[in-house]
Amino acid sequence: MSTLGLAAATFFIVSGGPYGLEEIVLGYGYPGALALLAVVPLVWSLPVALLVGELAAALPATGGYYAWVRRALGPFWGLQEAWLSMAVGIVDIAIYPTLLVTYLGRLWPALGGDQPGAPGWWLGVAMIALCTAWNAAGIRSIGRGSAVFGAALFAPFALLVALAAWRAGTAGLGPARAAFAAPAAAGEGGLAAGLMLAMWNLMGFDNASTFAGEVRRPERSYPRAMATATAAIAISYLVTVAAAAVSGLTPPAWSAGSWVEIGAGLGGPALALAIALGGAISAAGMYNALLLSWSRLPVALAEDGWLPGRLAERSARTGAPLAAVLLGGALSAACVGLGMRRLVEIDVLLYGAALLLELVALVALRVREPELPRPFKIPGGLPGVVALSVCPAALLALAAWQGRREPGAFGLSSLALGAVVAAVGPAWWLAARVRRRGPRS
Repeated sequence: MSTLGLAAATFFIVSGGPYGLEEIVLGYGYPGALALLAVVPLVWSLPVALLVGELAAALPATGGYYAWVRRALGPFWGLQEAWLSMAVGIVDIAIYPTLLVTYLGRLWPALGGDQPGAPGWWLGVAMIALCTAWNAAGIRSIGRGSAVFGAALFAPFALLVALAAWRAGTAGLGPARAAFAAPAAAGEGGLAAGLMLAMWNLMGFDNASTFAGEVRRPERSYPRAMATATAAIAISYLVTVAAAAVSGLTPPAWSAGSWVEIGAGLGGPALALAIALGGAISAAGMYNALLLSWSRLPVALAEDGWLPGRLAERSARTGAPLAAVLLGGALSAACVGLGMRRLVEIDVLLYGAALLLELVALVALRVREPELPRPFKIPGGLPGVVALSVCPAALLALAAWQGRREPGAFGLSSLALGAVVAAVGPAWWLAARVRRRGPRS
């Protein structure tokens, strides 16, 4: 995979464009949403992008963060990192068929949502099947496809921003001022829901590390790709939300799929259609890139003896781990229809736990292996790395505390359900030890 392909894949792993921001504007209003989308990247996304730039360049191995944590903290913590990341990955990629149905449902209401058996549910399953087949075609096709998808996705939003600027220049800023002054919708989940949605829309840079062994010149590609993707995501969020205010759509009127309505107001039915189709492209692109990332974890675990060796086998023609790709597709299909907000809150908490291990590994490797060649190195020495790690850890602690009573599933809060899922990791370790199936090295 080239640097451009890696940057495009990272964009889709993390973002996929402004789709998914609707509930942030709904719950926080325009000023609050813009403030969140300006601050959260600095304390949540940028530290992770820098972490990936350093460690993926220094240790470009299949499994990425699993290999880093295993090397820094030992096989037990490596397995916990892998389990948490696999669990969050399945929850995460199951969200995107729901987004696909949400946006196409704006054009064709007969899709009927993503409940099992509905036409929309079958559409989501069909998307999973197509993306699974695409992943089986190999990493090169995914990198090239992500670049094409990115261009197709940005085009309607670039037009939306241009039309918003033209309207502001010709008709004035009256509608935008009114939209900014309008209060946010009441009772939309409060700080916890909005913060977790912002974190979810800006997380996942480390997922681009799992296929580092298949990237050309990773020591050069990763720092450049992380910088490019971070800038593209932050700018696209801020500019499009600010442009949306020009349409005059007030925060309480926002809902899932509102970008289609905003496009219709600024550019007519043609732009609305383009944005709806862009939503489908976004969902497919994110699912595709995340399945690529997820499928390399079972490969690394199988190579270390934690999972059956069949999962490490690769296609002689494409190099894709076919069994691992099929496993990811099947598991994500089983999660379709669970509901986006429920999935997002569990997703952020599990991801945050895995991220904490990565941050500890970053610091530990600086202490234990100071001479490790690092083509890119986070500035500031050890104090700089520690300070950088504190920012996402503090934000995660705030989100977990605020969300401790948020409903999750099976009668448990999101925090409690996350703890139950996390507990599987130590149980897996103990079971493997009893059966003498630990790592071979």
